[in-house]
Amino acid sequence: MPATQIAFFNHKGGVSKTTSAFNIGWKLAELGKRVMLVDCDSQCNLTGLVLEYSQEDEYPFEGKRDDIPKNIRDGLAPAFDARPVPLQAVELQPVPGQERLFVLPGHIGLSEYESTLAIAHELSSSLTALQNIPGSLRHLFNITAEANEIEYVIIDMSPSLGALNQNLLCCSDAFIIPMAPDFFSAMALRSLARILPTWKKWADKAASTDILAEADYPWLNNHPKYLGAIVQNYRRRARGDQEARPTRAYQKWFNALSEAKENVLLPKLEEIDYLLDKQVYADAGAKLTDFLMEIPDFNSLIAISQTFSKPVYALTDDELCSTGIVLDVQKNNVEGFNVLYEEGANKIINLI
Repeated sequence: MPATQIAFFNHKGGVSKTTSAFNIGWKLAELGKRVMLVDCDSQCNLTGLVLEYSQEDEYPFEGKRDDIPKNIRDGLAPAFDARPVPLQAVELQPVPGQERLFVLPGHIGLSEYESTLAIAHELSSSLTALQNIPGSLRHLFNITAEANEIEYVIIDMSPSLGALNQNLLCCSDAFIIPMAPDFFSAMALRSLARILPTWKKWADKAASTDILAEADYPWLNNHPKYLGAIVQNYRRRARGDQEARPTRAYQKWFNALSEAKENVLLPKLEEIDYLLDKQVYADAGAKLTDFLMEIPDFNSLIAISQTFSKPVYALTDDELCSTGIVLDVQKNNVEGFNVLYEEGANKIINLI
């Protein structure tokens, strides 16, 4: 069975897409799934966060022209450079500390392919020289996943509305929208409600084009399904005996996000067939009226997790390096985040 590809996408920056992709990917692996994280942001934040290498030295995942590719740019090069050789599975990098988790490293040169992909999206139906480009990304991920017995492919995307993100989202099986509780995230949801129908119209047209259907790497129009939205980086407070909730200042933006999601985004996603059946969401414990996950601020744990290249919920007592009450508070927070991510990962598994 082919791996399921899940895109983490929001064209607003600073909403912890990379952290979400890494933390959820790790948790899926912890739950027994084989997971491939794909760094599709030319800033390579995911690669730098997860893999242990000195960023002062030469990039260790760079290869020569005819070598087995070690990064996403080199993996796609035969298609984008019109070489007469087939795409090869990329050599994945194992993530230290989690044996079922792997990374397909990013490359700053991936951004150089953006304009070529944009041209291919518009002209590949008439120029056979470009016909292999639109379907090459999903094909590369598929053959790499198959070679490594991967079950879930997690795509970390850049904050843009360019051709690369258009292709990545439209060829995925599902997508998740990370966001922050602020004015601009609510604005971004309204923007996505306008953009995604345009992208789907292009994907449908590409799928009906004979030249793309006959390509070595055919365009696969997957009608990706919305799994939910993740809200993170907020402060919460317990009031009396009640469960801790966002502070009043943040609750204002939670309400704004809910309004934009329910009244603007979801109706448009339903219109373009980007939603699962509502009963599927209910059965998975991920009702459309709710957020898929609500992740409060990591506070001091984020710096520790970055030091050890691990999710906050996977930190050990020794790695916390604290004592007394401070250690007790940190351990309690670690366990709280573990519960949140396990619940979220199980929702994703059930939705898929």
